[in-house]
Amino acid sequence: MENSILVLNAGSSSLKFSVFDLLSDGQLNQQVTGQVEGIGTAPHFKVKNGDGQVIADTHWQTTDIANHAQALQHITNFLHSTFPQLLLVGAGHRVVHGGTDYAKPVRITAEVMAKLDTITPLAPLHNPHNLAAIRAMTEESPDLPQVACFDTAFHRQQDTVAKLFGLPYEYYERGIQRYGFHGLSYEYIASVLPADIAAGRVIVAHIGSGASLCAIHNGRSVASIAKAV
Repeated sequence: MENSILVLNAGSSSLKFSVFDLLSDGQLNQQVTGQVEGIGTAPHFKVKNGDGQVIADTHWQTTDIANHAQALQHITNFLHSTFPQLLLVGAGHRVVHGGTDYAKPVRITAEVMAKLDTITPLAPLHNPHNLAAIRAMTEESPDLPQVACFDTAFHRQQDTVAKLFGLPYEYYERGIQRYGFHGLSYEYIASVLPADIAAGRVIVAHIGSGASLCAIHNGRSVASIAKAV
């Protein structure tokens, strides 16, 4: 029986997931990856195994998967029925915004959730869905350890000047500042760049429904700009 970690990335109408086995040497092995997309509109469930082969591909009626909690329940039911030896020992969540307090992954507690609720206005299109997945996982498996990993964390190391807008400083003190986005993606890119490139100055673009740029020097975020669409 493999000890495994479930990783969740909740969007406004999707719930992406991966399962990684914890190997004896401390490495991770991706067992499956997939998503439920079109939640509440045209739900579509698709899963691939570690070799990239499709092992599930299902379309539902709108009412079958109307919210993230139902999507998560279907995902976990599928995993346990398809992999009966699966033993989940933890869950990791992408959370878009961690505000000024969170500069690294954090174990999710009631206090952390209460804090994240207060900063939801900083990412109103993302954090509510991220938190919905956490709450659904808590309801389904209340004793399962869960960890939040923040897109903003990679950028918290920027100096003050990089975080300032052209506004009175009092606004910065009240939390109006550049937080940076897509940090988990940038952090991964910085970790896999060739050493000679990573040690220099690099500008990385993240282009999707939301777009951003990040200036990276010696593997660290030094400036960023984002455009949400």
